Amino acid sequence: MVDVERVLDEAGLTNTYVREYVAHWAGVTGAERVEVVSASDDARLVQESLDAGELLPAGEGLYYSRSYFKDTARAEERTIVATNDESDKGTYNNWRPASEMKPLLVDLMTGASAGKTMYVIPYLMAPKGSPLERFAAGVELTDNRNVVLQMIRMARVGVEYINHLGDSFVKAVHVTGDLENLGQGTPDDKRYFVTVADERTILHFGSSYGGNALLGKIAHGLRQGSYDGWKNGFLVEQFMLLGITDKETGKKYNICGGFPSASGKTNLAMTLAPDALGDRYYVEFYGDDIAWLWVGDDGKLYGMNPENGVFGVAKDTNEKTNPTAIDSIVPGTGAIFTNVAYNEKTQEVWWEGKTPEYPADLDGWLDWKGDRIADRAPENADAPWAHPNSRFTTTLANVPNVAKDFEEPQGVEIHGIIFGGRTRDREPLIRAITDIAEGVYDGLTLGAEATAAADGLEGVLRYDPMSMRPFMSYPEADYAAHWLKVIGAAKETPIFAHVNWFQRGDDGRFLWPGYRENLRPLLWLMQLKYGEVSGVETPVGIIPTREELNLEGLDEQALADLDTILTIDTERWQQEMKFREEHLSQFEGLPEEIWAAHRRVAEALDQA
Repeated sequence: MVDVERVLDEAGLTNTYVREYVAHWAGVTGAERVEVVSASDDARLVQESLDAGELLPAGEGLYYSRSYFKDTARAEERTIVATNDESDKGTYNNWRPASEMKPLLVDLMTGASAGKTMYVIPYLMAPKGSPLERFAAGVELTDNRNVVLQMIRMARVGVEYINHLGDSFVKAVHVTGDLENLGQGTPDDKRYFVTVADERTILHFGSSYGGNALLGKIAHGLRQGSYDGWKNGFLVEQFMLLGITDKETGKKYNICGGFPSASGKTNLAMTLAPDALGDRYYVEFYGDDIAWLWVGDDGKLYGMNPENGVFGVAKDTNEKTNPTAIDSIVPGTGAIFTNVAYNEKTQEVWWEGKTPEYPADLDGWLDWKGDRIADRAPENADAPWAHPNSRFTTTLANVPNVAKDFEEPQGVEIHGIIFGGRTRDREPLIRAITDIAEGVYDGLTLGAEATAAADGLEGVLRYDPMSMRPFMSYPEADYAAHWLKVIGAAKETPIFAHVNWFQRGDDGRFLWPGYRENLRPLLWLMQLKYGEVSGVETPVGIIPTREELNLEGLDEQALADLDTILTIDTERWQQEMKFREEHLSQFEGLPEEIWAAHRRVAEALDQA
């Protein structure tokens, strides 16, 4: 029997509440050993993983891992928010009673770590000393060494982050389970990923992948954090966060925002100024996935990225789409690649979109399942080399343009909140919104185009409120009311906007070059906020005039298409409003301010 007390003493873990929690779950899971880890253990744990074959070398100071082939992504249907109050049930949070879920998870976890080490990961999802520190602390227990290494990259890890916090920590328990015998995707599926939000407890069973296993990230950083924010006066969102400095005037602008999947969030978060504007503007990276927002004692809206790293999608990441990301995973960074293609002879990694063409020499290349690509049957020749959700994990410190103040506990003032979804028409390049209720309304009706295969209606939006649909932890009507309350409490309101980099011409061609050029409409937005431009009023917001955008160095084709992407298609928008009304009608008790905003937009469109 493992001597838990001795292990905790030797690790310097003095928090009595944490000690009781660790001892309890060591008994439940039946772990043979207990080990408390910190960031300083990374090199040793990496070497142990290499020795055990859990990691493979992928160049100097780079590593490769491969998950079980049925364990490669979030499983939304198995992801549950549980509480003791049925009124917490929302449209999207997949609510279940805590009294049902807790015994089920305890039963699944009992004895499931027999023969394994239970790693104790004390972590903080915030800079130390943050105003939200007590909501950001957690202790993850896991029986998977790769999870430890990924958490060290994604959070601040060590006993010093939790010893002083008493019982103000999230209890996060992860048990991998027998991955080959869990019935993934069948009626007998044994996986459960449960956040017991009103007890600040996370219980995940049956995965070793991503947010299913790195419990500080999604389960705590978004679902639990969002619930805590609802009860304690702050917002937690799946938002990117960047800073823009005008070197000529010295002004600094910080913009955060939500984008559904495949709508350009990470590329925007890691963007650089276009070459023509680089002498004047400098863009800093704060975060690509999560932002916590609160109103400070001075009445300003502040934000922070709670994470300490980047868990990026590898697919289509290259020198053109995201040079910042590529520079964050160079040799020596300690980055971990998961489920990409791997060359066992050269130790190279590759994924679709990394280079325009596949590697010409197939010798040594294994696909994401570990199968030899050169030996593929002809009918499988076109199968992906890397999984579409393959990832890289690296720390914020490795990002070349990471903000100098990303570790400052006070966060940064938020000047703009933007939403953006991939749509081929209807949405212009940018439209600004100055009214709080209309800005929140726009976020609640955020969507990206569905495919015909997914929803049967090509071009119809799949709505994703604030890009939080998979991460909601409480009812949408309460969520909307909470947004109105928090943002409404700020003495200086951020400006809202909706952006769209994906409008297409009749020939299917993108009408805006995107990537680094996306800085241009954001600069216009800040000019509008501070009265330096006035734009053009439309029924759905304020859009820039051609003359107001900084077009220096923009290519001729983009200039020719500008009038199209700065135009509102009134008829298309009138059609859209019917779908929006149906979408909002799902949320019982939605604040009247939101319905009033909907009516104002609809009436303005009818009069246009």
